Amino acid sequence: MHWLQHHWHRTTPLHLILIPISLLFRLLVALRRALYSSGILPSHKLAVPAIVVGNISIGGTGKTPLTLALAQQLIQRGWHPLIVSRGHGGAAQQPQQVDVNSTVQQVGDEPLLMARRNLCPVWIGKDRAAAAQAALKNHPQCDVVLCDDGLQHYRLRRDVEVAVIDGARGFGNGLMLPAGPLREPTSRLHSVDAVVVNGGETSAGQYAMRLSGAIFHNLLDPAQTATADHFHALNNHAVAGIGHPQRYFEHLQALGISFTPHAFPDHHPYREADLAFTGCDALLPTEKDAVKCAAFADARYWVLRVDAEIDSTLIDHILRKITPHGRKTA
Repeated sequence: MHWLQHHWHRTTPLHLILIPISLLFRLLVALRRALYSSGILPSHKLAVPAIVVGNISIGGTGKTPLTLALAQQLIQRGWHPLIVSRGHGGAAQQPQQVDVNSTVQQVGDEPLLMARRNLCPVWIGKDRAAAAQAALKNHPQCDVVLCDDGLQHYRLRRDVEVAVIDGARGFGNGLMLPAGPLREPTSRLHSVDAVVVNGGETSAGQYAMRLSGAIFHNLLDPAQTATADHFHALNNHAVAGIGHPQRYFEHLQALGISFTPHAFPDHHPYREADLAFTGCDALLPTEKDAVKCAAFADARYWVLRVDAEIDSTLIDHILRKITPHGRKTA
């Protein structure tokens, strides 16, 4: 799939083959959604409101930072959220809780990143509905579920759908897989409850989001912090194995840091040899990559914590959608 991404932002001769497959994929996507909407394929309603954060395209749009930001804001409003994720890249077959001692190999990188933020319980499961139900039994105090990357997981009924758009890349060539990056057609955005644009211009009714962060934490000793000034005289190497590596590199550039960039495929399973750069004084992996480097990291590894800053009216809009379930905001 990774090699196809080069064809997703333009049209090439390969599209003579890809577009017919893309049209078939679009038909299957529509059929699948219709089967769930009609009840022919079963979906499951949770005992508490479910908020799904997802996107209609392949690749990183900022879903995980947004999920964490929403969890934080819900907590501030007096709610007790629970995060559920698929656990992409992990070996776990059954629903399970993720904690700070979990391994990337078992639970995946993004769930481990979220669990280490220590905001609320984090559970994983390929069947997000089953994972949420198991989690709610274990955490009866939780009164709202945030599903990270579940827009197309129709087995889980949702009370609120939030779709995230990459403001820089948009929808590529506008075609569906495999001819383009879209999982669902752009018309799907008309049926969601909120559209969030990460790092770009918003249209009427959309919500703005940007990623911010300026403090680095040493991977071996997180209590040890540094600002961009610390790296100005060093030979730095930046590492990004995320959906949109350039966004991270541009963030570092905006902080005034000079570095050699190294882009890896999303969810790349790092080995020490991957990052054995000659003459390197400091390694700057993304927070998502850092959880996969901890086993072999040394004192040169510094992690930039990045948080989502979102339009303050988004959480108000979401709460208006879920408060009919009997819970009042604080």
